[in-house]
Amino acid sequence: MEGTHRVLVAADKFKGSLTAVQVAERVTAGLRRVVPGLEVEALPVADGGDGTVAAAVAAGFERRVVRVSGPLGDEVTAAFALREGTAVVEMAEASGLQRLPEGVFAPLTASTYGSGELLKAALDAGARTIVFGVGGSATTDGGAGMLAALGARFLDASGEPVPPGGGGLASLASADLSGLDPRLTEVELVLASDVDNPLTGPKGAPAVYGPQKGASPEDVATLDAALAHFAEVLGAAVGPRAAEFAEAPGAGAAGGIGYGAMLVGARFRPGIEVMLDVLGFAPALERATLVITGEGSLDEQTLHGKAPAGVAAAARAADKEVVAVCGRLALAPEVLGRAGIRRAYPLTEVEPDVAKCIAEAGPILETVAESIAHDFLT
Repeated sequence: MEGTHRVLVAADKFKGSLTAVQVAERVTAGLRRVVPGLEVEALPVADGGDGTVAAAVAAGFERRVVRVSGPLGDEVTAAFALREGTAVVEMAEASGLQRLPEGVFAPLTASTYGSGELLKAALDAGARTIVFGVGGSATTDGGAGMLAALGARFLDASGEPVPPGGGGLASLASADLSGLDPRLTEVELVLASDVDNPLTGPKGAPAVYGPQKGASPEDVATLDAALAHFAEVLGAAVGPRAAEFAEAPGAGAAGGIGYGAMLVGARFRPGIEVMLDVLGFAPALERATLVITGEGSLDEQTLHGKAPAGVAAAARAADKEVVAVCGRLALAPEVLGRAGIRRAYPLTEVEPDVAKCIAEAGPILETVAESIAHDFLT
C-alpha cells in the first residue's frame, strides 16, 4: 500500500500557534511515523489575509523586502512575493492590525498609505500581474491612503491634503486621480478577499469590521458617513463608477481598501481561488491520492471562503478524498461532508485543554497526523 499513496498537505496557519509551513511540517512528520517513506507534498495555503506572502514564498516565490509607512505613519519593514512577473502583495504587511503597538487602536486615523507604497514597489519590480490580498487591516479609510501613495490627491476646502485615516475624509472637498501611477493601467490587478461586503451601510466596512479595529458606535457612524462622502466626492472626479464600485461585493474589504483598488481597475475574486491558482494547486492536486487541509478553527466562518473550504471544493471537483486538521472543531460531521471534508481531526480530541493545545500545537498535531495515517493510509 505504502507506495501507492501520495498525500498533499494544503492547510492554512493555526493562528497564534503555527504558521502554515509549520502545520505542513508537523503533519508530514506524524504521517511518516506510521508510513515511513510516504510521499508527501506540502503546499501551505492562505486566503488573501495575513500569511498570504508567506504561502507564496513557500511555493517558490522570491521574498522582496521594502520599507513603507505603517498604519500610523511610522516606517515598517514589509514584504511582498514575486515570481515571473506575478507579485503577491498582502495589505496587512503594511497596514495590518499587527502593525499597531500592543493594545493600541486607531480606527479614525489609521491609513493604508503603506499598502499603496507596497503596490508601487511591486510595479517597480516589474510585476505585470499583482494579486492584492486584503484582510486583517487596522484601517477604515476606503483605500484613500493607498490611492494617495499611488499619486491621487485628496484636498480639503482650503486646498490642503485631508488628514490620514477614514475620519479625515469628512473634510474632503475635492479628489484628483489624474496623477495616478500610469503603470496601473498596464497591469492585471486582482483583489483577493474572502469578504464580499459593500463599502458602507449596515453590511459595510465600518459597521461590520470597525468594532474589531477599536471603533466605538460613534466612530462607526463617523466612518460610515465619511466613506459615503468620499464616494460622493469621487463621483465628481470619476463619474458614476464611483457609486457603482461602492455597492460592489468586496468594496468593503479591509476597511474599504477594496473600493480604492476597484477605482484603479482591480477585479474582485475570492481570495482562496486566486491563491490556489497562483500557488499551483491544480497540478499538485492531480498528483495526490489524499488531501489534508485545515486551519486553527473549523467553524461557520470556514464555510464562507476560508482556505479549507476552497481546498475541499477544488479537491471534491477532482474526486479526491479530503480530511482536515484543526485546533478546535465547531462543525457537525454532516456540515463537513457537505463542504467536501470526509472527516476532521481537532487537536482538542487529543488534548482537551485548549490553552495546552495552543502552547503545544506542534507535537499534538503530529499525534493527530498519526491517527490520519492509521485511518486512511494503512
